[in-house]
Amino acid sequence: MTRHRRQFSPEFKEEAVRMVLEGDHTVAAVAREFGINAGTLGSWVTRHRVVHSPDEQPVSGPERTRIRELERENAELREKLAFLNLRTVRNPLGTSLQKAARA
Repeated sequence: MTRHRRQFSPEFKEEAVRMVLEGDHTVAAVAREFGINAGTLGSWVTRHRVVHSPDEQPVSGPERTRIRELERENAELREKLAFLNLRTVRNPLGTSLQKAARA
């Protein structure tokens, strides 16, 4: 016995998605109302959001300044981490380099 997949028109999909996005309805409620699976409607809504997502807004002055500060701090911490890793590699036993030189 073969099972036939239901096919929905683009208009039907758009109307169901619009009800979820513009109304106070949940995906499950709209799916019940239209007689479709909630997972199917959920994927339509997700696809709609991806296709119609607004472009990223430009960063404002204070945000840009904060980003620069964080990038600078990040670079500084990476340098410190690299230095500490280098020290650990050169001295894996944890003994002082001065003590090792005296011995």
